[in-house]
Amino acid sequence: MLPVVLVLSGTLAVARVPWASTTSDAQVLTAATSSDSAARKSRPQAPQDVLRNRLLDELQEKNPGVALTDLQKATTERPSLARYCASIARALGRAAVAKYGAGHRAQSFSRPVCDTSFAGGVASAQ
Repeated sequence: MLPVVLVLSGTLAVARVPWASTTSDAQVLTAATSSDSAARKSRPQAPQDVLRNRLLDELQEKNPGVALTDLQKATTERPSLARYCASIARALGRAAVAKYGAGHRAQSFSRPVCDTSFAGGVASAQ
């Protein structure tokens, strides 16, 4: 990330010196934004981020119970993901509240995955 910032800031600095061509600020910002977006897309995601995104999509398509069951399977099959289990379960809890509302409906999908992290996510989103 640091090299991208340094390159972009250097590009912006050079574009604003007196001998540079007369480009508008909007053009400079557009170029910087598209470069930053391309850099983010080319960067591979961490396994826990891939899992979180997949489970959040699954929660939207199906329900939080299915996503929590798959979270438990994923952490059992790949123990290195277990340390991210609580944060993923909290994210699923917040997403459940966003989908079903703050009432009893979101909480009803709770499973004993990662202690009570899903319930904590539901509670924090209310």
